[in-house]
Amino acid sequence: MSNLATWLVPIEAALRAQADAQQAEPMKAYMLGQFAFLGIRAGPRREALKQVLKGLPKFTGVVDELLTLTEALWRLPEREFRYAAIDLLARHHKRLEVSDLPRILALVQTDPWWDTVDGLAGVVGDILLRAKASQPDVQRQMDACLLHPHLWVRRVAMLHQLGWREKTDQHRLFRYALTLAPEKDFFIRKAIGWALRDHARTQPDAVRAFLARHAEQLSGLTRREAGKHLG
Repeated sequence: MSNLATWLVPIEAALRAQADAQQAEPMKAYMLGQFAFLGIRAGPRREALKQVLKGLPKFTGVVDELLTLTEALWRLPEREFRYAAIDLLARHHKRLEVSDLPRILALVQTDPWWDTVDGLAGVVGDILLRAKASQPDVQRQMDACLLHPHLWVRRVAMLHQLGWREKTDQHRLFRYALTLAPEKDFFIRKAIGWALRDHARTQPDAVRAFLARHAEQLSGLTRREAGKHLG
């Protein structure tokens, strides 16, 4: 059995064993009928993955093996395999480097929707936050993504600082928000508001002032989302 098959075959078997056709239909409907599902909820899916990983060898050439496995899971038709791939990346994010971002961003653009894109945005954020300690300008990687022709890559750029709290680059956050503000797409406008709302947890006055100063530039959706906890 090849190195890839060593992990892929048992992971696929473990998840398929949990398939529930009755659950799969409403899950597919929730995603507007765009994707196939096994019908496994998040808890059982993660538990099944956890159990099967206990019996598998550890990654040795971890980065390439991990990304190759992730890409193989991404090629399987049911959405739960992509969620498992994201869980694996998140679990091993400390082993990933900035140089791995192109492969992750390629996944962002493969059959994208918010369910996979937002999970990958979290992995991208983890990589960049860790890299910032030794590469202060590393977020320039996201500056390029902000202008990417693919809207889901732009969403990743907008969301990559979620959870950074006091380490958030506020100037960059606000600049990104204003750069994307003219866009009409729901998912972009929602992402701007979500990123601002998250920053408001640590800098409420700054976000409040930003919303007031740029009220005419930001969509109503963005303002409502950003101001949910500001009072």
